[in-house]
Formats: sequence, structure tokens, C-alpha cells
Amino acid sequence: MNPVTVKDPSLVDMSIGKRKRKLQNELLATGFLAPYFFFFILFSIVPIFYGLFVSFHDWALIGKEGFVGLQNYLYALKDSDFWASLWNTTYFALISTPFMIVTPFLLALILDSKVKGKTFLRTVFFMPNVLSVAVVSFVWIFLLAPYSGLVNTVLHNLGILSPESEIFWLNEPQLAWISIVMITLWWTQGFNMIVLLAGLQDIPAEHYEAATLDGANAWQRLKFITLPAMRGLLVLITVLQVIASFKVFGQVWLVTRGGPGNETRTMIQYIYETGFTANDLGLSTSMSFIFFVFLTVLSFLQFKIFGKKSE
Repeated sequence: MNPVTVKDPSLVDMSIGKRKRKLQNELLATGFLAPYFFFFILFSIVPIFYGLFVSFHDWALIGKEGFVGLQNYLYALKDSDFWASLWNTTYFALISTPFMIVTPFLLALILDSKVKGKTFLRTVFFMPNVLSVAVVSFVWIFLLAPYSGLVNTVLHNLGILSPESEIFWLNEPQLAWISIVMITLWWTQGFNMIVLLAGLQDIPAEHYEAATLDGANAWQRLKFITLPAMRGLLVLITVLQVIASFKVFGQVWLVTRGGPGNETRTMIQYIYETGFTANDLGLSTSMSFIFFVFLTVLSFLQFKIFGKKSE
């Protein structure tokens, strides 16, 4: 006869109690997460599919006027202003992204060193990030104003500008782009700085101590310890920064209105003007989806290229 195994009732009760507690925790977590997922689906997922529906129609502010299929997409791809705005946005991303990565990284290195007043410097560096785009834009409009602006006044006092000359920062295409990059860098670098600083502080101090004992100087420690350890975070920040640069709109709209002419008109501004100025929501929505596909492909390529380099 086979021996009969009798389970300990206390062990059975413990197992049932664990399952009950697990079920209770899962239900509690579901209850806390449910409102987020409800609003996420309502305000993020549903508008995406609704926008896709709109993009296949001739749609004005007053409502739907008729189904046009791919006509909006074909028109957008043939529109020279669409490509000009995309190039302007690409140009901004190309000239701004290196500054948006290098400057916060240098500031993070300063804050990670033994410099005095770290808390004060961290507050000063990050403070612009909490300001709204409207406040930042109007402050810089006054700073860059000719004749009375602080920037030109400082250049006059330093002797870089003669008393008879003035720099019209927002009236010349190249200077306007330089101005927008300066504004964006001053405003947004604080976030990248904090993220990079957190990454630097995660590197074990023992690595630097061992390298110092082996005779490595500051540059060698940066090259062989800091940069390899930060590679993954730098790739992530670069991808996110490129996406953020392509979505630039607020400061450009408030500072230059896309001018002079249309030289600084970005993709988001052109989509906005097409939808709410030209009253063609169907066309503007189709442009948005083309732009979305462009950013998705660009992000994928960045991960592939940087991923191969990191291997």
C-alpha cells in the first residue's frame, strides 16, 4: 500500500492566506492604476485614432465635409511649405542638440566635483526650467532688443560693438536661429543636467580611486570611466532631446512668429497654422501623422546606430 501524505492544516492555511493577500494587493494596485489608464486611453489613445479618422476627410473647424481618402497625405507630401518647415525643424535639431547634451553634461560634471555651493549652483542651473515658455520668451525678447536690450548693451560696454552699430538678433535668419537656440538652451538644460548628474553619482567612487592610484589624470578618468559608464544614459538623452527639438514650437512662435519671413517656421507651427488659420483640420492632421512616422523612424535609426557603436 502507498503511504498517504497528510498535509499540515497550518501550512494549508498559510498558503491560502498568501494567495488572498496577493489577490488583495493586485486588486488594490488595479484600483490605483485604473483612473490613470482610463484618462490615458480617453485623452491619448482615443484622440490618436480619432485624428487618424479626421486625416482621411475634408474637415474644417465646423465639422466633416467629406471623405477624401489619401488626398490630404498626397497634398502634404507635394507641399513645398511642408518640406521647408520640416527642414527648418531639422536644422534647429542639428544645431541645438549638441549644445543641449554637452552643456548639461559639463554642468553635471561641475556639480559632481568637489566645488563649493553645490546646492546653490544646482538651484541656479535648474531654475529656468520651472518657468513657462511665455515668461522665458518675453524675457528674452527684451534681452535681445536692439538699442535697449541687455545683450547689445553688454556688447557695447565690452567694446565688441561700436556705438553706431546694433545687432538685430530676431530680424536676420541665422541670428534668429542662434537666438532661439540660446533661449532653448538657457530654458531647458536644467532637466538634462539633473538626469546626467544622477547618472554620474551612480558611478562607484572606487573606480575613480583605483584609476587615480594607477596614475590616471582627470581626462583619462573621464574618457575611460565616466563616458563608458554614461554611454547608455547619453544615448537615451540624445534620442529624447532630438525628439524634443523636432517638437519645438512655443518659444519660436512667441519670439519670431516663424520670421523673418518663414525662415524659422517649424513643423509644429505650420501644422498649427494649417489647421487653425487656414481652417483645414484634415490636412493638418495628415501632416501630424506624417511627422509622427518621421520621428518614429528617426528614433529607431538613432537607437540602431548608437546601439552598434556601444557594442
